[in-house]
Amino acid sequence: MTDADEPTEPRAFDAEPILAVLDRHGVEYLIVGGYAARVHGSARPTRDVDVTPATTRENLDRLAAALRELDARIRTDAVPEGLPFSTTGEALVGRRMLNLQTRHGELDLTIRPAGFEGGYDELVARSVSRSIGQIQVRVAALEDVIRSKEVAARDKDIRALPELYRLANIARQPPTI
Repeated sequence: MTDADEPTEPRAFDAEPILAVLDRHGVEYLIVGGYAARVHGSARPTRDVDVTPATTRENLDRLAAALRELDARIRTDAVPEGLPFSTTGEALVGRRMLNLQTRHGELDLTIRPAGFEGGYDELVARSVSRSIGQIQVRVAALEDVIRSKEVAARDKDIRALPELYRLANIARQPPTI
């Protein structure tokens, strides 16, 4: 057996290059979903980053410019390189979700996460500021990540909940002296 034949650990997903492009374009957004769970301490791996952008027209225009820089394409199993789509702010108005492939990895635009029809505006007040590498980002509150996973109720969300409940209970514990 050669070194090339030996099994290797999957490489951890690095969202920083995607977030750096969003940051450079001044996009207002917060991180939700599995990547937000990881920021809050979950050990469950993820292969993408879910972001919920503010839906003002100006912000959607900035987001569209960032998506063009990222060479974003609609992710589909049938076409590995993804499908092109209109990356204009106008084309993003009214969307609920876009699963995208970028040159830096997978990016899901989750405009209205499960359980949060108000999207960014509903989530931002409870969000927390965190550093991802050199980028300062807003991350949905752990309780909101939990609620969204409960409402979505997909198998992978249900499997993630026990660990998230434990993390929430740890966060609520008073400090010991």
